[in-house]
Amino acid sequence: MRIARWCFWIALAAAGCSASNRGTSATEADPSSGAGESGEGSGEGSGAGGQDDPFGSGTDIGGNSGDVGNGGNGSGAPDNGCIERASLVYVLSQDNELYSFRPDRKEFTKIGVLGCRTGMDPNSMAIDRNAVAWVNYVEPDDSEGTLFKVSTEDASCEPSGATLSDGWSRLGMGFSSDLSRPDTEELFVAGATGTPGIGLGRIDGASVTPVGEFSGSMRDISAELTGTGDGRLFGFFTTTPVQLAEIDKETGEIIEATDLPGIETPSAWAFSFWGGDFYFYTAPSEFGSSRTTNVSRYRPSDGSIDTDYMTNIGFRIVGAGVSTCAPLELPL
Repeated sequence: MRIARWCFWIALAAAGCSASNRGTSATEADPSSGAGESGEGSGEGSGAGGQDDPFGSGTDIGGNSGDVGNGGNGSGAPDNGCIERASLVYVLSQDNELYSFRPDRKEFTKIGVLGCRTGMDPNSMAIDRNAVAWVNYVEPDDSEGTLFKVSTEDASCEPSGATLSDGWSRLGMGFSSDLSRPDTEELFVAGATGTPGIGLGRIDGASVTPVGEFSGSMRDISAELTGTGDGRLFGFFTTTPVQLAEIDKETGEIIEATDLPGIETPSAWAFSFWGGDFYFYTAPSEFGSSRTTNVSRYRPSDGSIDTDYMTNIGFRIVGAGVSTCAPLELPL
């Protein structure tokens, strides 16, 4: 997601939030248990990539888990070789708090406050196949930005080793799998530093490689991103009305776009996909409004838009993400 900047239909990544006045309210994870989710269906994974290493196998982008299937078998446990935590949605608040999110249950669980050592503001987030969160922090004037790796088990933090070059300090972010090798993935970013935006890029090792400008009416518009386990990439463009668009990962060209009337053009926003549906997290400007984030759901299978899926949840979401291990269809 992201904090205010100008920043489709079937894919896979999502995000979450905090307390809600609709559905299930947020709960706090027990720090002593190491679980990122509490209650029914709670995760019992051993950490992001291993019990002794909450950050997985290192700073390389991409996991080494098994084949991507539906990502869930109805019991909460993925059947694609990924740890259970990697199938959840995660959201990041403006107050630097990390939550897991179960969209099917309207259930959010607080994991903790991020332990990243920086004075910058949290801006965007993506989740890799090891259930590690990649978090973009940025200076308010976009003069500098950085990436951290955050454990979805306990919110502990370490530098990613990636350097953000000029024009790429403020990002939209999303992992997308390699269709020929579903257990590998790349981290795609949308440059949102300043106006206009500068299009699509990818993180290659420790640097950003530009891919290309967005095409058509999306040119110069910045976007939040979400990717899928079946190799696609999507953008949430905060036009009026807002639009959801599938993006060509090789060129940045817009493949297809859909207007989403009724979803507000936000000041703070994020989005993701989970179980066949897209979830949009939007909030107005803090100035003159006390309202926090609303969650809207777009269902590509029937074209429905539910702008009241969850309303005024109690905090402002600035980042959301789910890994390419997440389900492509709603678990039974």
